[in-house]
Amino acid sequence: MTTAYFQLPLDRLGPQRPFLSWTLLTVALAIVALLLLRQTNDVLTDRPGTRPLIVIPLLMCLSVLVFAGCYYVLAAQPGEFNGLGTRVDALYFTLVTLATIGYGDITATGQSARVVTILQILYTFVFLTAAATALGRRVRGVVVQRHGRPDTGGGEAPGRGGEE
Repeated sequence: MTTAYFQLPLDRLGPQRPFLSWTLLTVALAIVALLLLRQTNDVLTDRPGTRPLIVIPLLMCLSVLVFAGCYYVLAAQPGEFNGLGTRVDALYFTLVTLATIGYGDITATGQSARVVTILQILYTFVFLTAAATALGRRVRGVVVQRHGRPDTGGGEAPGRGGEE
């Protein structure tokens, strides 16, 4: 996926084709969101025959690459970003935004760039957080299945012990 990100002809999008650019972003994010929701539902309903431990991380990476591609395309429009000029910069900005670090070396200055950044933050809150929670649940289920009942850390039952 990362190789495809660096090979895609993103320079053909942007200011010269705004409708196509926004349509591709919307469609790509909608497809990834639907696939993430489906995987999350499969985990929550314990649907057999699914592979969320593989699919969810791949979809999460794909969503990062979609936003990075969008930022790269937006950066071609003067006044949208300060400090973003390459695909690596766009990927870096996406991950810094995702991690809520915000170093400030790359900033969204234009309205379109700020709208996409807000969209990424909301997308992360809703879709990536749900998917990460489902992934954690599945990992815990696999660990419990392989190693038996987990230590709940509860110790003795309440009301029993030296309090009597």
